[in-house]
Amino acid sequence: MQTLNVELAERRYPIHIGQGLLQRADLILPHLERKQVAVISNTTVAPLYLEALCQPLRDAGATVVTVILPDGEQYKTSATLNTIYDALLSNRCERTTTLIALGGGVIGDLVGFAAATFLRGVPFIQVPTTLLAQVDSSVGGKTGINHPQGKNMIGAFWQPRLVLADTQTLNTLPDRELSAGLAEIIKYGLIRDTEFFGWLEQNMPRLLAREADALAYAINRSCQTKADIVALDERESGERALLNLGHTFGHAIENGMGYGVWLHGEGVAAGTVLAVQMSQRLGWLTEADVSRTVALLKDANLPVVAPKLGVESYLDLMGLDKKVKDGKIRLILLKAIGKAVFTADYPAEALHATLAAAHD
Repeated sequence: MQTLNVELAERRYPIHIGQGLLQRADLILPHLERKQVAVISNTTVAPLYLEALCQPLRDAGATVVTVILPDGEQYKTSATLNTIYDALLSNRCERTTTLIALGGGVIGDLVGFAAATFLRGVPFIQVPTTLLAQVDSSVGGKTGINHPQGKNMIGAFWQPRLVLADTQTLNTLPDRELSAGLAEIIKYGLIRDTEFFGWLEQNMPRLLAREADALAYAINRSCQTKADIVALDERESGERALLNLGHTFGHAIENGMGYGVWLHGEGVAAGTVLAVQMSQRLGWLTEADVSRTVALLKDANLPVVAPKLGVESYLDLMGLDKKVKDGKIRLILLKAIGKAVFTADYPAEALHATLAAAHD
């Protein structure tokens, strides 16, 4: 097991990464205010891992409430959130009840937002079971639900007490979901870790083969980068926005195609290609830089061509992004591989041309 810490102004919390951690009640118990937990999962993950997590907690004397939600991005809604509230109220959960999110990014975001808002805030723990959740959405305290007009438009910053990333859960992850997580891993290399980007170019076949050592290294390095950035900017007032490389385009793709048609990581991959193409158009990246990025995403079995939603549709959807300020779409672009910038200082024509070229 490897342990990293997210250092915040008021407190810190650990990220444990390793095999067989689901059964480690001893890692969870110190973070409970009382021995009552509500474990919230979905119909895909619960049959595989719910009892492995819950039984050791029961054996240690904890009262365990379970809530099983439908699986899919299309269920990341206020209606599903109310299902969580209903279960918590029916079971007389209190402010000292800890919510545990067992699943991928959708479950983590939903449960985190439920924890932030139920009884005006209760503790929660992230137990991510997908690669994407282990390297990105479970770390940093972003929580929320989707709105028909935009992804993650309703939410809160609410930090977990603990992140428990059991890499054995990746053995049951579908190949498409594994690739979606690799999109976020590649992002870390692109925004501020040139050496890691090179490592990924050499080791992508090992990651796709789910070699334990390679996955553990990639997860650890990704989490360390995110933890460092979150420590500097917990509420995304500046540098944390760099973690959204490809996301403004990607969220537009997810929304425009209909939630759940494209996985989040797939949208991010195609969105990253648009971001690097725009960076080249601005004279910041070379053609070779763009080719390296596209090749790595292809090697990870990710889409590199954005769907043809129409330029105006893209602009309209991107205009709903949370980073928009004074009506200007702010983007994460690259000055070089390993050096990202968060900016609205670009000619509007460059964005239009990038989107238009993607539709040729």
